[in-house]
Amino acid sequence: MNYFSSQFKLGILGGGQLGKMLLAETRKYDIYTLVLDPSNEAPCKLSCNEFFQGDLMDYDTVYNFGKRADVVTIEIENINVDALESLEKEGVKVYPSSNTLRIIQNKSTQKLFYVDHNIPTADFSRFAYKDEIFTAIENESLSFPFVWKSAQFGYDGNGVKIVKTYSDLDGLSPDACITETLIPFETELAVIVARSVSGKVSTYPVVEMEFHPEANQVEYVLCPARINSEIAKKAQLIALRTSAAFNHVGLLAVEMFLTKSGDILVNEVAPRPHNSGHFSIEASYTSQYEQHLRAILDLPLGNSESKQSAVMVNLVGAEDYKGKVVYKNIESILALDGVTPHIYGKRETRPFRKMGHVTIVNSDLSRARVIAEKVKKTIEVISE
Repeated sequence: MNYFSSQFKLGILGGGQLGKMLLAETRKYDIYTLVLDPSNEAPCKLSCNEFFQGDLMDYDTVYNFGKRADVVTIEIENINVDALESLEKEGVKVYPSSNTLRIIQNKSTQKLFYVDHNIPTADFSRFAYKDEIFTAIENESLSFPFVWKSAQFGYDGNGVKIVKTYSDLDGLSPDACITETLIPFETELAVIVARSVSGKVSTYPVVEMEFHPEANQVEYVLCPARINSEIAKKAQLIALRTSAAFNHVGLLAVEMFLTKSGDILVNEVAPRPHNSGHFSIEASYTSQYEQHLRAILDLPLGNSESKQSAVMVNLVGAEDYKGKVVYKNIESILALDGVTPHIYGKRETRPFRKMGHVTIVNSDLSRARVIAEKVKKTIEVISE
C-alpha cells in the first residue's frame, strides 16, 4: 500500500502529547491523519488533517471514528476495546490489537498474564473492592507495607500508592485493585521494543528512571542506564520475552525493577510511545515515534541505537500553581549546550501535570546529568 501523499488514512485514538510527537513524523512522511480526543483543546488538534472531539470510552464514537481510517493506533490505553474488536472483525487494521489492549488495560489481568507466561514480576493479590484489603490484613494474608494499584485507569502516578498504615488507604478508589509486595529495588529500568506487522523486532537501549519522591512521577530518564552489560542484556531479554508473549504490533514499553540482589522484575507495560522513550527524538538514529509508524505500517524498522548519551527531564506543573501556563526562565535553558525543550501545548497548568520535557544530549552521560539538574532547577512551570 502507498502511505505517502496518498488516500491512505491513519486514525489515532487520543490527542495528547504522545500523539502530537507522533504527528511530527506523519508530517515528515506526508501521511494523512485523523485524531479523536475528548478535549477540543487537545495538543494534536492543530497538527492532524482531521480532528474529532469525542469520548474514547464510548463504543459508537470509537467505532464510527475507526471506520474512517485504514489503520487505527493509540496514544493512550483507556479506549473502548469492544469497538476496536468490532473494527478488526470488519477489516480495519488496529495496532495494538483489541486483545493486547484488553489485557494491558486492567492491572489485574496484566499481572495474571505475566504469571501465565513465566515473566518475572512482583508477588500480588487481587481485590474486587478496596474493603477486601482490610479483611486480608486482619487475616494476616496481607501486611504493611505494600503497593496499592487501581485495576483500571491509572496514569502518571495516579492510581498507585505505597501503603504503610491504615490511614494511607483513606481516599483511595473503592473499586477493583491489586496489591503488590513492596520491592526493595536498586533502580527502575525500561526497554522499548518495536515489533512490526510481519514480526520484525528492534529494541532501544535500556534506560534508567529517577522518580519524584512525592508525585510518583518520572523526573529524569537516563540513556544508557548506569548498569553493567550483564544486567543490561538480562533486561533486554526479559523485555523481548514480554513483547513476544503479547505478540503486539507497534511499540511496547516494558518498565522493570532491578532489585538489590540483581533480579529483574517486570512492573508494567504500555503498548504505545512512552515517556521513557522521549529522549530518542534527539538522541537516537530513529525516534520511538518514527519507529512506531514504521512498525504499524509494516515498513522496515529503523536503527534504534543512540547517537549520543541523553537525559530527559519531565516538565510538570509546579505544586502551588494552577491556571494559564507560563514557562519561567525557558530562555536560560535554551542557552545551554545540547538542550532541546518540547512544549506539549497544554494551556492550563496544575500541580504535577505533564506540560513538556527537555532533552539534554552529550557524549558524556554524567555531564548530561549535571546539565539536566541545572535545567530542572532553572525552568519553572507556573501560572499567570
